[in-house]
Amino acid sequence: MQDKLEELGFANRVVVLPDSARTAQEAAEAIGCEVAQIAKSIIFRMKQSEKPLLVVASGTNRINEKRIGQEIGEKLGKADADFVREHTGFVIGGIPPIGHKEPMVTLIDEDLLQYAEIWAAAGHPHAVFPLTPQELIGMTSGRVMPIV
Repeated sequence: MQDKLEELGFANRVVVLPDSARTAQEAAEAIGCEVAQIAKSIIFRMKQSEKPLLVVASGTNRINEKRIGQEIGEKLGKADADFVREHTGFVIGGIPPIGHKEPMVTLIDEDLLQYAEIWAAAGHPHAVFPLTPQELIGMTSGRVMPIV
């Protein structure tokens, strides 16, 4: 992930944590930040196109799948572990917002914009990296919207 960040022109440094950061709560405890500052990357399966959709949400927010589906014009389905790995190259619990096997539509939770610094998974359940909301938007080309 460090190589991908550098390739994209970002100086953010990946941090390896001693404990798992599979959940937003675990990550926040390990980092010492608010749970809401964790940018969790959730993959959905768009039902009609069978393509992946990435939603980067604040760690405290529950994604409103119906609202997102209406916004993108497709119903959303849960993505199982095989679908996630096939399309991202990563396992659930360590999915970063960048560096996936294939490009995908990305939506970013507007609630993340209130923080000067947020934290995202770096491809492994023990790895994270800090970034600003503006960097997240830049590196993902994601669309900011309400997701709850």
